[in-house]
Amino acid sequence: MRHHYSYEEFLDDCKTLTKKIDWEFDTIIGIARGGLTLSHILGEYYDIREVYAINTIGYDDDKKLDHTEIFNIPDIRDARDILIVDDIVDSGETLDLVLTTLTDRYPKCNFKSASLLYKHSASIQPDWFVKEAKVWIDFFWSVDLVTDR
Repeated sequence: MRHHYSYEEFLDDCKTLTKKIDWEFDTIIGIARGGLTLSHILGEYYDIREVYAINTIGYDDDKKLDHTEIFNIPDIRDARDILIVDDIVDSGETLDLVLTTLTDRYPKCNFKSASLLYKHSASIQPDWFVKEAKVWIDFFWSVDLVTDR
């Protein structure tokens, strides 16, 4: 079973997420690719220009890979409080790897995380999330334009 996650649902969930986040941060890092749309809209909402991306590869389409790769680690040495965002925390492996990597590289920084969706079976829970995911999610940014090719 699959769920199409529309722009309207995304916008509603972003509004909900901003009401839940009760922490002041100066930097946002979106986990590419799924977290980029969220990091952009949160950067606009909070008027934060320090919006970066970090890349991970843990899936090939809807198949989980044996290991997660991380690259394109941003230079955030001048940041203090960083919000890491992703569209979904599925297994938790990606978020855990990103948090561990960034904490090791920038031990003086404070990191918290947020996602739109979260699976309770994940190994790590984000500090804030909007909904529990119980089926595979087809995000509008992943499928809407592709289906028009």
